[in-house]
Parts: sequence; structure tokens; C-alpha cells
Amino acid sequence: MSDAATPGLDGYRPGEPLAIALVPGRGLGLAWRAADDLVLRTHITSHDPVAVVAELEKLGPRWVWWTARGTAADLVAGGVRPRACWDLGAVARLLHGMSRDDPGASWAAAHDLELPPLPDGELTLLDLAGEGDDATAVRADGQLSREWLRGSWAADPRDAATWAALALATQELQESGVRRLPDRRASIGASPLPYLTALSESMAALLGVELEHDGLPIDRVVLDALLTETVGPRPRSEAEESAARHARDSLVWSKFPGEPVDLRNPANVRDLLARVGIDVPDTRSWRLEPYAGSSPAVATLLAWRKAERIATTYGWSWSQRDIAGDDRLRGMWGASEGAGRMTASAGLHNLPAELRTAVRPRPGRLLVRADLGQIEPRVLAAVSGDTALAAAAREDDMYAPVAAALGSDRPTAKVAVLAAMYGQTSGPAGAALKDMDRTYPTAMAFLRAAEESGRRGVDLRTYGGRLLRLSTLRQALEDAGPDSTMAHSYGRFARNAVVQGAAAELFKAWAATVRAGLVGVDARIVLCLHDELLVESGADDAEQVVGVVEQALRSTGSWWCAGSGVRLVADTSVVASWADAK
Repeated sequence: MSDAATPGLDGYRPGEPLAIALVPGRGLGLAWRAADDLVLRTHITSHDPVAVVAELEKLGPRWVWWTARGTAADLVAGGVRPRACWDLGAVARLLHGMSRDDPGASWAAAHDLELPPLPDGELTLLDLAGEGDDATAVRADGQLSREWLRGSWAADPRDAATWAALALATQELQESGVRRLPDRRASIGASPLPYLTALSESMAALLGVELEHDGLPIDRVVLDALLTETVGPRPRSEAEESAARHARDSLVWSKFPGEPVDLRNPANVRDLLARVGIDVPDTRSWRLEPYAGSSPAVATLLAWRKAERIATTYGWSWSQRDIAGDDRLRGMWGASEGAGRMTASAGLHNLPAELRTAVRPRPGRLLVRADLGQIEPRVLAAVSGDTALAAAAREDDMYAPVAAALGSDRPTAKVAVLAAMYGQTSGPAGAALKDMDRTYPTAMAFLRAAEESGRRGVDLRTYGGRLLRLSTLRQALEDAGPDSTMAHSYGRFARNAVVQGAAAELFKAWAATVRAGLVGVDARIVLCLHDELLVESGADDAEQVVGVVEQALRSTGSWWCAGSGVRLVADTSVVASWADAK
């Protein structure tokens, strides 16, 4: 067949799962379940398999692949942005609570097998002991072939079709698994929530690949000026870098009596502070900030810390290493770490506020920034089923009705709600929690049940179905005792994870809906930051993007919060730079 032709897929039903194994420059394998319930497969030889995928996109398939990083990266690099997908690695993390998302782990978890070792390094005699001949993809023990996991399937497009068929079989087991999970919404829709979560988690994995490819726009002229002002001119040698570091340190030393000390050593800094009569148990910035107004020495020390962080983490070497020649900051994205939040390297998730002025697209383009408002308290109202808290979550500012219900001011109400989610019991938070127990007993019972599970090492699932594996710690927790630091630590983790994890699932569902709404618009998501989206768009399309973002939130909330009465809100603005967003 020619590269431009659309392959015929006998019996394929548009919109259904279509498994793919891509061999760049050589072809691809495909597998699908036909209308007569038979699993069919085919292989296509082509020097441009991405072009074949682009033609198949017209059928509207839900692509099934082992990992987005292993397949979608080639598609995105080739200009194809798939409409829908099922990412086996992302769903395996969700369904089985795994930290791994490689094909061997996804296959083993779906088939109730022990996790195999990662296919790193050379094959050993132990690896070969369970292998069949070169054409055998599944070992006698049920695990995937070590050689196939190392990529031997890519040597022949026919083997690629077999690899795709194995992916399809795994997808069907995963889908069956997530559909069996309970739907904890107050009003259950046509598709169970865990299944919808699997779809949005898959799309988040794809979005991560796109974010890594597209990068975040940086105005290098503005960034260079900020770095020069903060840490000094770009050093031309290690000697110049050392001299600049010494100059920054000297500014602090000049404010304190006595000999210079290593400012990067907390014990030395405590001694330095004692010289000016400040005795503190530690040198955390939040502890020192109250002294800054009356002590120029402390103010200088805190300013040094900001400059030092930028110099060591976001300085000239970072600028040269992570910002490409096209003035885009790129890092590696993870779709679900810990309780399920997206993560990113290259400082994308921790960029100092001082440098956000440099996050700006080129002339003729703008940023649409949308920040979910009070998302974790609203999620708590939805996932706990507390009708009183849900009533508060129908307001633009839910802390105002909470304050009225608690008989407190707004700041105290905010402390009370956050303390409830994070398990803080000391100080003002302890007193506020008593009022929370009285006013919102259902939400508090939900949080305490999660905490107790964490303390005892009992597995939990988030609202959307993510397994939080705690049972692996059960023996250690029993040995440590119920009042141990370890038990308290995992109790607090579980208490927060059931809220934070659900909030992460909601955020990714929203981001996936925004992505779908931007098709045909001159705009793309360029940053996902916990509860904040940045979309880069053409100036003429910015207001349309605002509408897409807001409609996507209403649409997502209608099924995610179904029956709870909770309303989701977002602060959306069109800005020239990230720093302009308020």
C-alpha cells in the first residue's frame, strides 16, 4: 500500500479501542476487536508510519498503547495529536497502585502475576531460562518475554502486530477492572467514575508528552535581565562564578559581627543569628520572617536565600541547559506521582515568582491562565458527601459560609478547613477542628476514617479509583505501634491523599476536556501546575480560549461532582506574562 492510503480495518468500529505498536521508519502493528467479537490484527510496512496514523485518526479511534512516552512521543514529534487514547501504564498506576508503568509491569498486574524485574542491561541465564523461541512473546510462566520487553518485537512489523494484540488484551482486562470499581458519586452516570478517570489519566499521560514537546515560552531578554539583577552577570568561568557567590555571601557577612561562616550550613546560621541576639530553634525562612522588619541583618539573609536559590537551581546553568534555542523551557513530565499529581522536571513546577515575568510568549501571542478556586475544600465536600459543606461549596468564596457556620472570622475558617485536611491538631487549628466536628461531621468522619486506614496500613482508593497501597507497610506499622511517629505520619498522608488525589484526578479531567476543546483553535496547554492551567494562544483567539476553559470546567464538574451540589470555580485571565496573573 502507499503511505498516503488509509488502511482498511475489516470489522473495526470507529471510536473503539485500536491498539498500536509503532516502529519508526519501518511500519506499525495494529489490533482491534471486530464487530463479530474476534480480535483481528494487521501490520503495515511504511517508511512513514506516523502518516498512516494520521490517516487512521479520521476513524476517531481510542488508541491503545503501552506508554505515551513510548508511542505518542513519536506521533507528537511527527505532528499528530491523537484525539483519544488508553495508556496502559497510566491505568496500571491507577488500578493497581503501582509506581511503575512499563509494559512488563502493566501486563503482570493485569494477569495477577508478580512484578517482573525491569528489563535493564543484558539478558542473563535466569532471563533466558523462561524464554521460548524468538517468536514467543509470552513466557511459560505467563510473563512477557524479556527479549520482547527489550524491544525485539520492533524487528519485524508482524511482531509489532502481536505486540499490539497483547496491548489490546491488557486494555480489555484493565477496562473490566476499572468498571468493577465502585462509583462513589451521589448521582451515577452512564459510565462509572473509575472508567472515566482511567480515560482522563490516559489523556494526562498524552498531555505530558505534548507539554514536553511544546515547552513553556520564555522571553530570554527578560530572563537574562532578571538573572543579572538577582545573581550577577553570566559567569564566563568557574572562577567568575565563585567570585559572584563570594560577593553575595559578603553582603550578608557585612551585616553580622564576627568572622564569616558558611551560610549554607543551618547550624552556622543559627550561631550567626545569635550574634545579633536572635535565638531560634531552626533557621527556616518562615521562622525568620517576623524579624526581618526590625533587623536589617535578617532581611539581608532572607534576600540572600532567594538569590542563592535562583543562582543554584534557576541560574545561568539552568537557563543554558533547559531552555532551548527556540526559547522554550522543557522538562520531563510525569502524569501521576504519589497520590496522583502531575510532576515536571527542569523547575517547571517550582519556578520562583521572581522569574515568572520571563514566562511570556512572543509578540502576537498571549497566555490564558486559569486557577481552580479553593479546589481541595470543594473536593472534600464532593468526595465525603457532606451536604452542609457542599452547600458552602456552591458559593464563589466557600470560606465565607463556613465562617458563618463556625461562628468565626474568615481566616479562622480557612485554617479550620485546611487543618482538617492536613491533620494539624496543635495551636489555633486544634480549637477550630472542634467546631468543624460539630458543623461538618460527615466530612470529618471521612477524613478520620482515611487517617485510621493510614495508621493501620489498610489500602485505600481515591474517589476516582486510584489505589493507595498502604498494606505493604502494615507489618512495620504494627511493629512501631499505634502511637508511633510512623503511624502518625502515614495517617496524615492518607488523610490528605484521599483529598489531594481526588483533586488531582479532577484537575486532569478538566485539563483533558480543555485540550479537546482547543482542537481547531490557535492555542495549546503549556503548563499544568497542581490546580493551575496555562494556555498559550494567538492574541485573536484568547477570549475564545477563556470560553473553552470555563465551559470545560462546567462540563467536567457536571459529571465529576454529579449529585453532590458542589460548584467548581476558576479565576481566569488573559495576560502577556505569567507574572501578570493575579
